[in-house]
Amino acid sequence: MNKKEIQDLKTLLSSPKKVVVIPHKNPDGDAMGASLGIYHFLKKGGHNVTVISPNDYPDFLKWMPGNEQVVNYDFYMPRATAFINNAEIIFTLDFNSLDRVEAMKEVLETATADFVMIDHHQQPDTYAKFTYSDVNMSSTCEMVYNFIDFLGMETLIDEDIATCLYAGIMTDTGSFRFPSTTSKTHRVIANLIDKGAKNADIHNAIYDTNTIGKLHLLGCALKNLVHIKELNTVYITLSRNELEKFSFKKGDTEGFVNYGLSLEGVKFAVIFIEDQQEDFIKISFRSKGNFSVNEFARKHFEGGGHINAAGGRSNLSMKDTIKKFKTLIEDYKNELK
Repeated sequence: MNKKEIQDLKTLLSSPKKVVVIPHKNPDGDAMGASLGIYHFLKKGGHNVTVISPNDYPDFLKWMPGNEQVVNYDFYMPRATAFINNAEIIFTLDFNSLDRVEAMKEVLETATADFVMIDHHQQPDTYAKFTYSDVNMSSTCEMVYNFIDFLGMETLIDEDIATCLYAGIMTDTGSFRFPSTTSKTHRVIANLIDKGAKNADIHNAIYDTNTIGKLHLLGCALKNLVHIKELNTVYITLSRNELEKFSFKKGDTEGFVNYGLSLEGVKFAVIFIEDQQEDFIKISFRSKGNFSVNEFARKHFEGGGHINAAGGRSNLSMKDTIKKFKTLIEDYKNELK
């Protein structure tokens, strides 16, 4: 954001407003951490704030302060729509295309509010009046911290805000091990701990609340892992029947794809998951080095994201999706060596 945008936004927020905050569909830790972090910040400024999630999200994120105030669009569509229609400002966090909210897209396209986008994914759309986009940032939560600092209000960050932002940075950096984690990220984290974020408690709340079903599902996923050694590639499949067998709950497969990257020499890891309700395959892509899974997902699987982490989908069967994938990666063998 340039200085004029910051000043204009600061002026806009100088008096109480009706504000709606929206993460992407199937929100993860970064999306919910950013949304609830900015929720608490704006509430301290006297604004009337509502967080609207496009759909439900994992139980391991529902401990965050403010979670009980989140409106689920899937469950409370008329109420959520009324909030959006009456909003003066709408923050969209951790996504940069209205396609990422799917069923909510239509109501957002007719909203009269001023939009504020804060996001770190590539190729942002132009729907927002105020755009803070930086693909080099570790997470949207780190950007929300910077956003508060840009406004000159860093001193307003309290324990609730710090806790939410810490959770999002931690999850989106793989507990601070991904290349997007910079020295600045660590300085932000240190400040959040100083402001009350309890790092060990947050880690435990997210990563140490597994169910027996989730652990058995992980075992199934690892058993299904296929290593294409000559292409330094790994893929995992999970069918609808396998999800049902192990009592799958939203969020249970979070992080499974990263196990593939832990194999020595592997540069490209993918997980294909059959959706439980609809006939399509959800795909997560991860890579090491310069192989851009963002470009691969955009070109071949209706997706996108970051250079080393992206998502996509396939409307083919699992068998045909895997066949397509294995054919495609032959064209990338020079990049994957």
